Amino acid sequence: MKEKSDYVVELNECDIYQKEFLVLNHVTLHIQPGEFVYLIGKTGSGKSSLLKTMYGALPLKKGEGRVVGIDLNNIKQRKMYKLRRRLGMVFQDFLLLEDRDIEDNLMYALKAIGWKDKNKMKERIHEVLESVGLKYVGHKMPHQLSGGEQQRVAVARAILNKPELLIADEPTGNLDPDTSDEIINLILRLSRDDKTSVLFATHDYRLLDKYPGRVLICAQNTIQEGGSYMTEEADEGSIYD
Repeated sequence: MKEKSDYVVELNECDIYQKEFLVLNHVTLHIQPGEFVYLIGKTGSGKSSLLKTMYGALPLKKGEGRVVGIDLNNIKQRKMYKLRRRLGMVFQDFLLLEDRDIEDNLMYALKAIGWKDKNKMKERIHEVLESVGLKYVGHKMPHQLSGGEQQRVAVARAILNKPELLIADEPTGNLDPDTSDEIINLILRLSRDDKTSVLFATHDYRLLDKYPGRVLICAQNTIQEGGSYMTEEADEGSIYD
């Protein structure tokens, strides 16, 4: 693989493992800067395993992979922070710290990625909260917010470091349809305005009809480009995803 790439994500003939178990094989995919891409597939088809490999939670054992310019084959565990500082991640569970207010949640995240100037940190926190439509919630505790508001905070946390790639793993899975629409509209706008690439894993196929985009399908133990998600043949009984 070349040292430099025009792609934010470049995987070539990759096998994705959970420990010794092969989950996906011969995965080849490329994501361009600023591109919005859906990742769909039945439960157990390997979506989360693929995402975990991209952000370094699972090692890449076979094939060639590069994410935001970082070689997944050769990165050391102690250097993993260099990869994750260039990514944003949003999950189905909001993962907010319940013992502190929203501003302190975001302050904690900034400290974890190496920020030290308190004034700059506060400025960035106010900036991202305003960008997700929550300008005045910094003093509130997580339990005082609705589910949709908590997920907006999770999105704000994910974009604190102005990531090159936003990985969203079922971010609307716990939300009602109207709130799901709010979250995807927010992520689409951030992708467009900030030129951030997005890989959006979802079971909510309603979103694909309402907000069309490029689609990758986890099926038949690999990744397929486009096509109809109704033809998936993934094993719903898999324990790996």
